[in-house]
Amino acid sequence: MVYAFLLMMNEPIASDPARRTGDRGGVIAVTTDSDCLFCKIVAGDVPSEKVRDSERTYTFRDINPQAPTHVLVIPKDHHPDVGSLAASDPGLLGEVVRECAAVAADEKLDAGHRVVFNTGAGAGQTVFHVHAHVLGGRPMTWPPG
Repeated sequence: MVYAFLLMMNEPIASDPARRTGDRGGVIAVTTDSDCLFCKIVAGDVPSEKVRDSERTYTFRDINPQAPTHVLVIPKDHHPDVGSLAASDPGLLGEVVRECAAVAADEKLDAGHRVVFNTGAGAGQTVFHVHAHVLGGRPMTWPPG
């Protein structure tokens, strides 16, 4: 319910990272933000419908799906947007994109799928922890939005 409320309010989540230890996929150092909803999901403090879980990424179903398949892929490390992730850890960005492809395969999105990174409030980003939307199961029109 907290997640739905934050998204409905369209309030940005603060992004002041601090170091701590993650507790999914073994003990690893993860950069987190104590006010970030997705960091709380990674820590297990907020429930989610898990789809996949790797050492450095976590994948779960969107609570407000915009397609029959709507899955979010996030790095466990906190990065506010895709540009900052690409600049600081391009290898992790590659892992996020590979997880998107794995989700599409697992969900049998053979007819096609869309991967979306919203960057900034003006583009519809409401949680400021980089995340990829994997959408499929229906025709995707252009332009989106």
